[in-house]
Amino acid sequence: MNNEPKSIKKFGTFGGVFTPTLLTILGVIMYLRLGWVVGNAGLLGAWLIIVISFLITLCTALSMSAITTNIRIGAGGAYAIVSQALGLEVGGSLGIPRYISQGLAVTMYIFGFREGWLGIFPDHNAFLVDIIVFTVLFTIAYISANLAIKTQFIIMGIIVLSLISIVAAAYNGSMQIPTSEALRWGSFKGSIENGFTGSNFWVVFAVFFPAATGIMAGANMSGELEHPKRSIPSGTLWAIGVSFVIYMLLAFWIARSASESELLNDYYIMVDKAYYGPMIIAGILGATFSSALASIVGSSRILFAMGEHKVLPYSNFLHGQSKNGQPRNAMLVTGILIFLTLLLRNINAVAPLVTLFFLITYAMINIVVIIEQNLGLISYRPVFKIHKWVPWFGLLSSVFAMFIINPSVSLISIMIVLMVYWYLSRQNLETPFEDVRSGLFVSFAEWAAKHTWGMKKMQQRAWKANLMVPVRDVSGLKGSFEFLRNIAKPKGSIKLLGIEPFSETSTLAEELEGISAAFRQKEVFSSSSVIHTDEFAKGINYGSQALQGAFFKPNIVFLNMQDHDDYENELRPVMKESIRLEIGVLLYLSHPTALLGQRNTINVWVSDRKGNWNLGWDIGNLDLSILVAYKLKMNWGARIRLITVVNDPEEEENAKDFLKTLTNLARLPKTLREVFVGDFYEVVKKAPTADLNIFGMDEDLKFEFVKEMSVKTSSSCLFVRDSGHESILA
Repeated sequence: MNNEPKSIKKFGTFGGVFTPTLLTILGVIMYLRLGWVVGNAGLLGAWLIIVISFLITLCTALSMSAITTNIRIGAGGAYAIVSQALGLEVGGSLGIPRYISQGLAVTMYIFGFREGWLGIFPDHNAFLVDIIVFTVLFTIAYISANLAIKTQFIIMGIIVLSLISIVAAAYNGSMQIPTSEALRWGSFKGSIENGFTGSNFWVVFAVFFPAATGIMAGANMSGELEHPKRSIPSGTLWAIGVSFVIYMLLAFWIARSASESELLNDYYIMVDKAYYGPMIIAGILGATFSSALASIVGSSRILFAMGEHKVLPYSNFLHGQSKNGQPRNAMLVTGILIFLTLLLRNINAVAPLVTLFFLITYAMINIVVIIEQNLGLISYRPVFKIHKWVPWFGLLSSVFAMFIINPSVSLISIMIVLMVYWYLSRQNLETPFEDVRSGLFVSFAEWAAKHTWGMKKMQQRAWKANLMVPVRDVSGLKGSFEFLRNIAKPKGSIKLLGIEPFSETSTLAEELEGISAAFRQKEVFSSSSVIHTDEFAKGINYGSQALQGAFFKPNIVFLNMQDHDDYENELRPVMKESIRLEIGVLLYLSHPTALLGQRNTINVWVSDRKGNWNLGWDIGNLDLSILVAYKLKMNWGARIRLITVVNDPEEEENAKDFLKTLTNLARLPKTLREVFVGDFYEVVKKAPTADLNIFGMDEDLKFEFVKEMSVKTSSSCLFVRDSGHESILA
């Protein structure tokens, strides 16, 4: 994949998300069709239409906010979201039609601009106006997204002035119709086009709804946002809130400023009723121009992202960039597409596809969240959390809106998406990231496997704590019962492996099965078995080796260190063999008096990286430590504290930046961070107290170090070794 140029301009929440989203929502429908909507539906009906429309888009925006705070979203907006969750085939089946529909949307906005322009200058050549507007749009977008954003600031100023003109009209007495008369349900008489032969609520809704479909304008800029996880949710939701208030107030103003007859017969009623009519004309031109600009910039980013992931032919060309990071090649192809659609002169026949592909996109984003929520994977921990009913409402309402607007074209749109998916599924696309399908398939397999008590290796996003717990002393196991349960709960499992010499009178198997049953009653799947051997370490290692071929195998060996254990001859060989087999290791040493305390705080010790503070996907022997800490945090209601100790004072700031970045990328909100300078052993003695201290484990972990850490911290300690198959960043 292409490395992003260092000189690329990054945008903040206001310029990168809020402005394009708000300007796309405050479009031509607000100026030219809101009055007609009020004339047909009445003020009460219009308000209800506005509320329903914005509620549909709000639920999708909330779902989008949840998913964008759970992944490292790349370029492409909704395409990137769906691809990273359901794979490139599904993302591409949505991205390709959406890209084409956004190109058609640019053409429609240009035609809308031309109609407004000819209203002022009727003698101008229509085709020439289209070409000039297209040339200006393309030039701005081609130069850079930065220039496009700056242009949109100017347009926002024009739209604000048009709204001020309306406020001035209201202040000067335009609202002549009494509130009691304006506050009514409409008679739905229809429009000039159908000779006022009648209409209904859902027909009027279908006319208005496209006004609310602009929430992806900011998300399309995901690859060029400075903080996409923060900017997309914040900017989108603020844009929805502000535009909702504007629409509700405008509906009230026009209902009190014009009669029903005026609203039905004159699409330019806002121009007539505003304090300064030309300002409304300027707003119409600005709204269509800004919507076209946002669409041409956004669509080129979708094409660039699909080229980057090799979804399309000539992908190497499509994801080419200029020196300042602009997707110039994708922009050229987009410009050619728009120019060709301009030659059609009339795209009314395919215009409904634009809105319907928006709605299919909304539906898919909600489906992604529904799948993520119901899989219960640890990799789904968005910073922006939503209730489970939100994506369901967003999905059902999006599908409902599709078939209300145009049932036949909706079916055609869905068929197009399915056809593209069928094509892409045959292309053997190589996904550069792991998607949630692994978790989906593993969950189905796991459901079946638990009925046959099998186990299987899992991938990073589908990681669960599947513990193998060697046992020869049941009393020690009972003492760590709740600790084990809290590591595994709710989706993990515990395999109890009894180790003892053969004896016909032994009750170990029955006792272990009783404890397994207790785990299952506590919502943690557990099974047990016994290996008869005189050598404790060999028994465990034989069990680990045998389970390598199991359907689902344990990914962690849990060693509960007790006084009677021979560390060098019994525990060290187990740890060494587990590392060889790529199985994670947890060595637990319970403090004789402190035990696990009140379970309020967990310290995770991060080793000194000594000049190598770059954070990639491989963060060293730290993934399992943080994953276990996170599980305990969730089940205890505790807090995590990340601690690192550096010898060199000049490394202190680098260490702080590393911990901050790690916390953000790992989605660990409200996590404490501490950096100390000095000798590690001295720092451990004076470090903040915790109920559990978690340390990394090297291949040559000394017994003296284990005992010393428990004494110095005055707490129970957990020593952890990654298997290499975990990732806290997944």
